[in-house]
Amino acid sequence: MAWKQKNKLLFDTCKDQLSCGAVEEYCDAENIARSSTMQCIQSGINVLSSIAASNKRSERASVDTDTHDADANCDGPDLDFVYADVDGYQNEIAELYSYTEFSEFQMNVKAFEDQMELYDLPPNWQKQDSASQRGIVMKLVDQLEVSDRSFRMQAARCILYLAQGCWAEVQSDEEQHQITRDNVLVLYQLGVFASFIDLLNMEIESACSPDIVAVKITNVTLVDSTDIRVILSVLYIITETIRDEREKGSEDYRELADSFVQEINSPLPDGELLAVKLLGMITRFCSGAAPQFPMKKVVLLLWKVSLLGLGGMDVLKNLKNEYRLKVGLEPITEDTLEVTKCMRASSPPATATDILENQYPKRNFKRSLMKQRFLDEPEQIDMEMGGNEGQNNANNGSGNGGNGEEELSQYYRPYDDPSSSTSTTSTANPNNQPSLTQPPAAVPPVQITARLPWTPKVRQKDIDQFLDISRNKFIGYSLIGDHESLAGLPQPIHEGFKTLQRHMYMSLADVQIKKEEDIARNPISTHEDEIKLTPAEVLYQAILPNLPQYMIALLKVLLAASPTSKSKTESINIMADVLPRKMPLTATQSTKLTVDIGRHKEIIVKAVSAIILLYLKHFKINHVYQFEFMSQHLVFANCIPLVLKFFNQTITEYVNTKNSIPLLDFPSCVIGEQPDLSGDSFVYGGEMSDKSYSWRNVFSCINLLRILNKLIKWKHSRVMMLVVFKSAPILKKTLKVRHAMMQLYVLKLLKMQTKYLGRQWRKSNMKTMSAIYAKVRHRLNDDWAFGNDLESRPWDFQAEECTLRACVDRFNLRRYPEATQKCGNNGTAAQNAENAQQSNMMAGNNGCGNNGDANGYGNNGGGGNGGHSQQQQLNDYGVEGGFPSDEILTHSDFAFFGHSGWWDRKVELTDYFKANYAVWLEEEVYNSQTDWDAL
Repeated sequence: MAWKQKNKLLFDTCKDQLSCGAVEEYCDAENIARSSTMQCIQSGINVLSSIAASNKRSERASVDTDTHDADANCDGPDLDFVYADVDGYQNEIAELYSYTEFSEFQMNVKAFEDQMELYDLPPNWQKQDSASQRGIVMKLVDQLEVSDRSFRMQAARCILYLAQGCWAEVQSDEEQHQITRDNVLVLYQLGVFASFIDLLNMEIESACSPDIVAVKITNVTLVDSTDIRVILSVLYIITETIRDEREKGSEDYRELADSFVQEINSPLPDGELLAVKLLGMITRFCSGAAPQFPMKKVVLLLWKVSLLGLGGMDVLKNLKNEYRLKVGLEPITEDTLEVTKCMRASSPPATATDILENQYPKRNFKRSLMKQRFLDEPEQIDMEMGGNEGQNNANNGSGNGGNGEEELSQYYRPYDDPSSSTSTTSTANPNNQPSLTQPPAAVPPVQITARLPWTPKVRQKDIDQFLDISRNKFIGYSLIGDHESLAGLPQPIHEGFKTLQRHMYMSLADVQIKKEEDIARNPISTHEDEIKLTPAEVLYQAILPNLPQYMIALLKVLLAASPTSKSKTESINIMADVLPRKMPLTATQSTKLTVDIGRHKEIIVKAVSAIILLYLKHFKINHVYQFEFMSQHLVFANCIPLVLKFFNQTITEYVNTKNSIPLLDFPSCVIGEQPDLSGDSFVYGGEMSDKSYSWRNVFSCINLLRILNKLIKWKHSRVMMLVVFKSAPILKKTLKVRHAMMQLYVLKLLKMQTKYLGRQWRKSNMKTMSAIYAKVRHRLNDDWAFGNDLESRPWDFQAEECTLRACVDRFNLRRYPEATQKCGNNGTAAQNAENAQQSNMMAGNNGCGNNGDANGYGNNGGGGNGGHSQQQQLNDYGVEGGFPSDEILTHSDFAFFGHSGWWDRKVELTDYFKANYAVWLEEEVYNSQTDWDAL
């Protein structure tokens, strides 16, 4: 009885500040530790709470559903969107062209007919035999090398017409696709791709020549980029067709696809990768040196070249397991894409009216909690269920007595835990009510999986912290570096430790970081593995010297294409390849241009977000410090507030907006009889789609959320940026999109910052808290909902970023010394972006108790002497005045962190030391006995 009174007292104390799920998890933990003392419960059994809660999740789902999750609040059905690397082939090809380019299709046909007349051949490609077709292509390739620009571009337009599938000779989209497939095979075999790369180099050089740059181009329109758009279109069609055929596993494309992948992963004759050349085009465009570059085609080609060269989601999954096995780790069994397919989207966050309505059925809520408090007494459970069975049956699942299977499916479908050999099941109907899907009969109840969709994880760092706290509390000592000793600790601590060890997860990044620490600590004795030139490694080495500029350029393009960007004087004009020379005169033309502009922006956002995410994922697998280097420059360039600004809109409208006219999409716009585009045709075109959402917009939103998660995960300073920029209301609005994968990444971002949002926010957002419990992976020992984390001290934030940057710079300097020096010399723009980001951060921190100095590394108002001690440490190492803010931090500025740059410094020895060197060597070295074990 004394134990029950302690339980009741503790339960009443926590009731006001914990969510329903948290209260019940705590009660479950109390049941496990029944024979232990209250101190053991508070310290050791919290570890087991998440595991115990996993086995009773279906019982607790009814409490959350009754109070916060009403199906009447759902905004329509779940989206049937399936996340993939790319959209369908026809859609990807159609997005290459703007609607204003419609007139140029006829120019391609005209060029082909003129060229065939020059060759004394009939202007019909399909009537030519295979040998004749190859001969025509070879003549066109030779013509690409002539000096006459008009003659050269006529041949380029002929090749573009062939790559487009000779659409003037076909009657259906399928026939056009088949001819494109056959022609691309011939074009690549005869060297068309390499020839068009040379043409692209010539266009870049002419566009960036001093004579052209000196004349500032204003009012750039579609005409200014005519030739370069033809070149980029041919390169894109070849790349996308080969990628699609390789994904399908076509036999006739197998050798060609492998050769093409090897070609784009190898440097061009001028020593640059194709991806680096395209990134350079984006940088020149953003700097104003080449405003006529068609950005949409450039970023689309860069995306497809990177996707084909590096690999998509399947390649990433295989590479991750391969690298893990190589370092002695177990392969990953849970794939996010597969697990989210088993989830169901939650209803959107409750409005104020819903909250008021949900305050009335409090009696049912209390009765549910009473049941949970006596879960350890089967007799009382049977009595209570028997007394309420009739009432629950009469209500037919209303209140807290609904169908357990339906309540469970509010959050996820039944899912077998891949980490366990046997699937643990529990009763699907805990309150013994008749199911709506099965007639009541004398048969055993249906057994469904009652586990969470994710296996809980814990880091070695969390286990060490748990042992240190337990040892200091119960014994009064700590063992540094001891990860297993349990001597003198009570039995509940032993059980908690075993549970933690059973769920410990070692990531590939942890192994790589530990290896780097060993190399930095023992550079001579530690053996470093040979650097394998994987596609990601080759790309990183190529972009490292100018990576800050590339990241800033990509974010500038993303900002200009964001629907929330202001229509003011911008430094870049991404509409250069969509605006016609003559503005529209009729309402139909104006409507078409408006739709085209919106579509143009959406495609750019889609491509840029996919590029950044692809690079982040591949760099993280290749080496975590490559990922961290790119991540830091994205953060310094204000990527976090940019993404939040993107989502600061009515996201449901953005997802459902269809800025497309199917009748004007290629090849529908050129095959068959074309209708008159009136207002009715526009409406008809919108109704031709059978989906209620825009594929590219949902794809872009998920990509941006994944980028935000990768930048912020395990970085407390960046999590604080989410709080400073007030991201919680913005992210909550995104939950209204009923797609499980999108909601999962939003809930992850909310979980990261929950501890900083305060008790009142948690109490008023119980539905969101319950969704986090049900959908996001549980990290044992993570008190994300309570705000008691010792690592959340604000005065550690800047030190964390500086330490990370020191490790990244040390890694780059050791492996890529020449490229790192170039990066340091070209980093002024990145440093300016970093200073701006720090200014934004410190401006927001003023409201959180932080008072920053001019450099953004000032003392913290709540940290006592934290800033003074950091400044003293810098002075001890010879760095006075803090970190420099007027130039990028090179390796010499980080010498005190153990960089190899320290050994590059010339040290002048005094004459006294030189004269007495032999004596010093005899006394201090030869005759000195060093206890190396003590060191």
